[in-house]
Amino acid sequence: MTFAAEPPFRHGTPAQTAILLVNLGTPDAPTPAALRRYLAQFLWDPRVVEIPRLVWWLILHGVILRVRPAKSAKKYESIWMPEGSPLLVWSEKQATLLRGYLGERGHPVLVRHAMRYGNPSVPSVLDELKAAGATRILLLPMYPQYSGPTTASAWDAVGDWSRNVRHVPEFRFVNRYHDDAGYIEALAQRVLAHWQAEGRGDRLVLSFHGVPKRTLLLGDPYHCECLKTARLLGERLGLKPDQLVVTFQSRFGKAEWLQPYTEPTLIELARQGVARVDVMCPGFTADCLETLEEIDQEAREAFLESGGKDFHYIPCLNDSHPWIAAMADIAIRHMQGWPARAEDPPALEAQRQRALAAGATD
Repeated sequence: MTFAAEPPFRHGTPAQTAILLVNLGTPDAPTPAALRRYLAQFLWDPRVVEIPRLVWWLILHGVILRVRPAKSAKKYESIWMPEGSPLLVWSEKQATLLRGYLGERGHPVLVRHAMRYGNPSVPSVLDELKAAGATRILLLPMYPQYSGPTTASAWDAVGDWSRNVRHVPEFRFVNRYHDDAGYIEALAQRVLAHWQAEGRGDRLVLSFHGVPKRTLLLGDPYHCECLKTARLLGERLGLKPDQLVVTFQSRFGKAEWLQPYTEPTLIELARQGVARVDVMCPGFTADCLETLEEIDQEAREAFLESGGKDFHYIPCLNDSHPWIAAMADIAIRHMQGWPARAEDPPALEAQRQRALAAGATD
């Protein structure tokens, strides 16, 4: 086996810490060709679709990749921003802002973003970080609630990359932060700001991305962590149980997924006489196709056509100050013991002075 060439090594080079933000992914363009490439990578991941490989290959290449790319391209076209894919645009801003926040707090680390599927890919960004001298990398998936198809798959990408690397950096991995106080507060501030500007609806609907029900039965904690996020947010906002509704969106295929489903629930609320709903997607830290098209377009239309009067979508955390601050807190906790530059003389001197003050000897 041939390993990738190592970057030039120079003795005395300070050790460098880096943070890699990983999101699910996005096509390069809102076109059928770009969607075909993206979906082929995304849907072939066994973490995403747990069907015997031969059977699934025939379904994927014989049916899905012949039909779905054109339909998905139209959906992406409806939410595409002048700068590109919303998910990519927000991910870039989050990485840039996080680096600034950490620098102001005395952690001058490298911060980059990558996509599990699509570009910039996890391997390409890891190559970039390694070339920049990163010897310690904190992997921070942008999925607050742990799930095999998302969080674990991000780690799979790192493992696949490391198989071809001779000198593997030291890694740490953030599994979840569904109940992190900063994350919950960032969600609450997003809701409160919306209510202050637009008034308050009859129900706050929290729509999480769905997964097949069998993953829950097989031990995936995602469902429980979504419910805990919802409970903590409801408590922070002072909501009564009947004012908060938890649903799951983005069903795919004929198997049963986590319930209740988002769109049918919204239709039923409208038929029951609920005039206004406020809808938020706490499992997405950046707006994307699933929030902007599936919720703010399709779900909105379903609710209004079923008798609802007012539908308000509350944007994702995106580049909001409370969220970037919460990310910084999460990162700093997980970087404990990792000085930004281990061989930086001022840092070493400060460390020596602390040790002396504590009664230690040289």
